[in-house]
Amino acid sequence: MSYQAHFKVWRGDADGGGLRDFTVEVNEGEVVLDIIHRLQATQTPDLAVRWNCKAGKCGSCSAEINGRPRLLCMTRMSVFEQSETITVTPMRAFPVVRDLVTDVSFNYAKAREIPAFVPPADLKPGEYRMSQEDVGRSQEFRKCIECFLCQDTCHVVRDFEENKPAFAGPRFLMRIAELDMHPLDAADETGLDRKRAAQEEHGLGYCNITKCCTEVCPEGIKITDNALIPLKERAVDRKYDPLVWLGNKIKRRGQ
Repeated sequence: MSYQAHFKVWRGDADGGGLRDFTVEVNEGEVVLDIIHRLQATQTPDLAVRWNCKAGKCGSCSAEINGRPRLLCMTRMSVFEQSETITVTPMRAFPVVRDLVTDVSFNYAKAREIPAFVPPADLKPGEYRMSQEDVGRSQEFRKCIECFLCQDTCHVVRDFEENKPAFAGPRFLMRIAELDMHPLDAADETGLDRKRAAQEEHGLGYCNITKCCTEVCPEGIKITDNALIPLKERAVDRKYDPLVWLGNKIKRRGQ
């Protein structure tokens, strides 16, 4: 069963643009990316859109549908009324390259700022041992497909461009939380304090835990509850808990 749907798709580049109206055929079982491809094939062959796997695993086709950050390939047409006008726009938090394609290099720059896992000096590869509970906690965060929808919806960077230099965003604060929770990460032994870095270098304090990042995550990662809130608690303990503060002083003096 097919029907004609009304779409508004943003067309333009870094210099500006606007929404263009299209009426396009929709077939049963299709997703928004199918419709974008049909528009390319039948009406606007120069429409730019980034995509790859079409299976919700590469994170390439991130955009905004009716104002909500989504993956084009995982948004079924059946969730909309047939009479509804569907608006597709590029991610608002990042500069437009052309049409639905945005420049997400901000995210790769932030990724490079985060020091990698530090293996224990006394263990060789193959000797690492972790409890299943620790493995499960880390595995949740590793489901991230780098779609950057959480970065796009986070109002700290979405609405305030000036915050970007000081704020890593939920995706990379989650990465810091993963490393800080890792029982084998020996960053502290090298003088790297991940909790302090999260607060002072990556803008953890900017996050006010509205959970908007969790709401748009296509992998269902509980970014706020399982990563950002625990990281905030750890950072606060390190800085303000008098017993932790005293313990750190004694430890430094012993070194």
